[in-house]
Amino acid sequence: MTKILFESFDAVSTKEWKQKIQFDLKGVDYNEALIYKSFEGIDIKPFYNQEDLSETKNQITHPSSWKNAQKIEVNEAAVIANKKALKAIKEGAESIYFVILNENCIPEELLKDISEEITIYIETLFLSSKFARELDKIAATFTGDIFLLVDSIGNLSRTGNWFDTLADDHRNLISILKETQNLKSIISVDISLLQNAGATMIQQLAYGLAHANEYLNILNTNKMDSFSEAFIVFKVAIGSNYFFEIAKLRALRMLWTSLSSEFDLLKKCHILAHPSHRNKTILDYNVNMLRTTTECMSAILGGADTIYNLRYDDIYNLENDFGNRIALNQLLILKNESYFDIVTNPASGSYYIESLTRQLSEKALELFKNIEQGGGYLTQLKEGTIQRKIKDSAKKEQDLFDNEHIILTGANKFKNPSEDIPNLEKIPFSKKNVIKTLLNPIVQRRLCEKIDKKTAANANN
Repeated sequence: MTKILFESFDAVSTKEWKQKIQFDLKGVDYNEALIYKSFEGIDIKPFYNQEDLSETKNQITHPSSWKNAQKIEVNEAAVIANKKALKAIKEGAESIYFVILNENCIPEELLKDISEEITIYIETLFLSSKFARELDKIAATFTGDIFLLVDSIGNLSRTGNWFDTLADDHRNLISILKETQNLKSIISVDISLLQNAGATMIQQLAYGLAHANEYLNILNTNKMDSFSEAFIVFKVAIGSNYFFEIAKLRALRMLWTSLSSEFDLLKKCHILAHPSHRNKTILDYNVNMLRTTTECMSAILGGADTIYNLRYDDIYNLENDFGNRIALNQLLILKNESYFDIVTNPASGSYYIESLTRQLSEKALELFKNIEQGGGYLTQLKEGTIQRKIKDSAKKEQDLFDNEHIILTGANKFKNPSEDIPNLEKIPFSKKNVIKTLLNPIVQRRLCEKIDKKTAANANN
């Protein structure tokens, strides 16, 4: 149909388009007037066409659909978390993401009566081969998928400390890998930390790739050849730059395919995505629902395997039924009423998105190579290089926000002067680290923290 429709029209080259535009600009410089300089260092053109696809060679895999997940923190008895999970499943969740805070959690109690059609993700804020073995026994008879997310390097990045020591953490990881056969994944990489700390998308991709490369080196050194077809799970936070975020996930898959093929390990890339905390606000907090909706849309179109949504009040309110229900309903509407799952890989062939994907991939790969030449992710983390570069990027973004070049409606622009700060059930501001650490952790901070703090202080006076 497309060929029939356009066969009577002559093709127009990029050069011809630019000449026509330059003529219409009547002497105004094309680059100054129409080229947008993005925060990522990628120039955005006023138009894209077939020629922008010419350098895109890698075919990007894309799941046929995604699973809607509910995140549940397990900081109490496992039976309580189990009840929350069963309630979420009844309300439409297709996947449950458990974050377990301590080793007292009993896997049998946690997963009791959960349907085997449900995909389970379990992240532990500790490293325990005993817990992994118990979970593996359940996975042996559980026909659904159970993903264990182990990321000791991520813990070092986030807290400044290993779970135990470098040697112990690596030894425990190898032990878990050798003693489990039924879990869909063991190794995960937390890229969301970088986004929430203010890293650029290129930094997120490059540092995430270098982070994962450390695990590939561990597996390679220990001759873990059996993990050729195993999954690696990337946890990714999605921001508000709609098309760039779509391209970011596509670029991640492209980069991982390239890197993992060099080792012939962990070939299957699995993406667990969620909206970012960085752009969420306390002021005019209902706008957070709009932000999380578009961010979930980017995750879907970019090819996330599973998505969990943030509650609109997540940054200042404790877990509550209303917030959870709204967050899940947003995802249900996208799938069941907006039909985002009808077309597989809808971004494929989009001149603009394909161009962004290629440029993000190329720039991230260049940075990744620089990191490896500098000793790798762990070396640069210990030296403080990665923390410093993220801090520099975060400051540039903060300056843009402070000068209203980045707008968060209701916070730094169109603010309601009579609005009251909601009751803060948890502290939404970053805190100084008072624990002794091996290195400086990567610090997560929201863009409007200063405004929120000032407003909260005025309200208390």
